[in-house]
Amino acid sequence: MRWFFLVLALAIVTFVVALGPRGAKFSDPPFELFPDMDRQYKFKSQKPSHFFEDGRASRKPVDGTIPMGYSAPLNKEDGVPTSALDFSYGEGYYNTGLFGDYFGSGYPEELTLDQALLERGKQRFQINCTPCHGESGNGQGIVSKYWLIPPTANLQSDLVKALPEGQLFWTITHGKGLMGPYKGTINVQDRWAIVAYLRALQKTSATTAAN
Repeated sequence: MRWFFLVLALAIVTFVVALGPRGAKFSDPPFELFPDMDRQYKFKSQKPSHFFEDGRASRKPVDGTIPMGYSAPLNKEDGVPTSALDFSYGEGYYNTGLFGDYFGSGYPEELTLDQALLERGKQRFQINCTPCHGESGNGQGIVSKYWLIPPTANLQSDLVKALPEGQLFWTITHGKGLMGPYKGTINVQDRWAIVAYLRALQKTSATTAAN
């Protein structure tokens, strides 16, 4: 019982001390345990800067710069890609992985299936997919070493192998479960390249298992 009153007294004192200075004015700056990046070494928009000759902190893009994922002009009428950097903006199979309300099988006619596409798919897969799905797509990526991370989908499973290419593309685009969408970070052609490379991985694993 004695310890109870002692702890209660300490709690009351702490509470009073915490609330006591509220509303009082101090000449010294307050102590900030978590400044939350309130003050940063940066220039705000439309603020002057003596670093540049024209005195402006905001800089214009270099001449000829095109934002990643956009081309001028955008051919929005028929959804035909205007460059290899385009993100989804059309309604055709190339941009959605869908024929109407159904996932399509195979690859869109705008795509050229060659060794260069597979190499590109391998590169993009290793950058964006291997941390979770692993080098072979078996779901044993580096994040699987941490017990707080839920299990990752095994892309070598029969269930995933049975999915049509359009559904794989759609999943990369929109995400699934804890996997977020990649439609803003991986352009359309690279998403199809990843699908093509994944199919190659699946065929390789099936051949290895058969031998």
